[in-house]
Amino acid sequence: MRGSRAVALLVATMVAGVAAAAGPRSPYDSAFDDAMARYHLPGLAVGVIEDGRVVWTRTAGETVAGSGKPVTSRTLFKIASNSKAMTTALLARLVAAGKLRWDDPVTRHLPQFRMHDDWVTRNIEVQDLLVHNSGLREGAGDLMLWPEPNAFTRADILAGLAWLVPQHSFRSRYAYDNLLYVVAGEVAAAAGGAPYEDLVRREVFEPLGLARCRVGSWRSAEVDDVAQPHMRKDGRNVVINADAAIVPAITSAAAGGIRCSLGDMLAWARNWLAPDARQLAWLSAERRRELWTAHTPMPISGRRRDWDRTHAYAYGLGWRLADVDGTWTVSHTGTLSGMYSLLMLLPDRHAGFVVLINGDGDAARTMLGEVLLKHFTAPAERATIAGYAARVAAEPVTRGQAAPDVSVREPVAVDELRTRLGIWRDPWFGEAALCEEAGRVRFRAAKSPLLSGIVMRSLGRTLVAWDDVRVDAEAWIDLPADADEGMLKLAKVDPRADFSFDFEDLAFRRVRDCD
Repeated sequence: MRGSRAVALLVATMVAGVAAAAGPRSPYDSAFDDAMARYHLPGLAVGVIEDGRVVWTRTAGETVAGSGKPVTSRTLFKIASNSKAMTTALLARLVAAGKLRWDDPVTRHLPQFRMHDDWVTRNIEVQDLLVHNSGLREGAGDLMLWPEPNAFTRADILAGLAWLVPQHSFRSRYAYDNLLYVVAGEVAAAAGGAPYEDLVRREVFEPLGLARCRVGSWRSAEVDDVAQPHMRKDGRNVVINADAAIVPAITSAAAGGIRCSLGDMLAWARNWLAPDARQLAWLSAERRRELWTAHTPMPISGRRRDWDRTHAYAYGLGWRLADVDGTWTVSHTGTLSGMYSLLMLLPDRHAGFVVLINGDGDAARTMLGEVLLKHFTAPAERATIAGYAARVAAEPVTRGQAAPDVSVREPVAVDELRTRLGIWRDPWFGEAALCEEAGRVRFRAAKSPLLSGIVMRSLGRTLVAWDDVRVDAEAWIDLPADADEGMLKLAKVDPRADFSFDFEDLAFRRVRDCD
């Protein structure tokens, strides 16, 4: 190692070392160190609450790999879907103020709102937007939110929902949904008389003292301590989707667009675990109970039964509710490209913890979260990162989960698809071009520029190989024999790919020749 890389690594190591040396090592230090080392994280911030007090915090790594700028307790992270609980808290404030009711029809506040089924449109209530029981496929319509950047607006989402065909009957089962949280944010705006972002600042951030949390548009320089998302590439952490000087407002804010620091998230957690008189005046015990009341039963995985002895698992209003080793937990995770978060509360023990990661942190969050949780629920197990990683490695991969090997591929000849080239349109996603460019057939989505790639042949089928490595779910592309009559369909090549790549909800029809 030479030059800036060596200096950056030295700084990152010193940051971790200073935190560890600041006092005697706690039981949490080993788990923290193991997670950083095993998963090669660019940055990590963790805080633990016991008996209503913050008893341990630790940060390590860098906001930008190689920059030498350390992650601190003030560093802003994207909290992703942990934003949902802030959205429901905002709505609870509006309920308390008499500006809406949980059982209000959504159309009372948004007359333009439509679902695919007219009966559902008339009967879906505000609380239904928050509990993942709409009947839509898991992640339906998420391609209007991600990958970022894209040109979809909240008005596009309100218009597009009517075209998303439900997979199940209304209120019959759980399927995670982001679009309806965006709708919930618009309900809040209509009822509260201000944009969603202004309401969150006024009704959540300011009264709770979450001074560094940000939502909407803001200047990077005014914060000057912001973790950037990373991906692992060629054995290194590489920044993706770096912030510009002005961070723009995003369509998905109510579902997953808030950023906060470790200090903010610990203050947010303590508000739920040990609220003082001022915080109870902000949101009463009755309103808090409503948010933590189970609405939609959630499936309990074999891993959750095995690891946590869970018997009940359900979604409340922006929170997941479960028993773990006989202890009640209230939690949520947040996942965006290159950013992972976890907030875990054990209300009966006035305990909990926060995990914030700015890299490929799925496995790290799972293992670290489990080890920290077991410290409270099953300390005799002496849980370790290595122990849980070994258990995951030993889990069998079911046949249906295996991704096909599409490494052998070649571009599809233009003449092979000549009669099916053109501009295709899906009623909610908009137009996509399947056209010749530089002697290749290219798929290019009009409103989502990252969804652009060359059409390839592999395993006797056609797929789109996206140009941008940030789009990590390739898509099969199935073309009709008759371009003027049939539909162009997409599907995930890897069935285990993130559900937000909801290619299966797309159904394109050809509308004209290539421009």
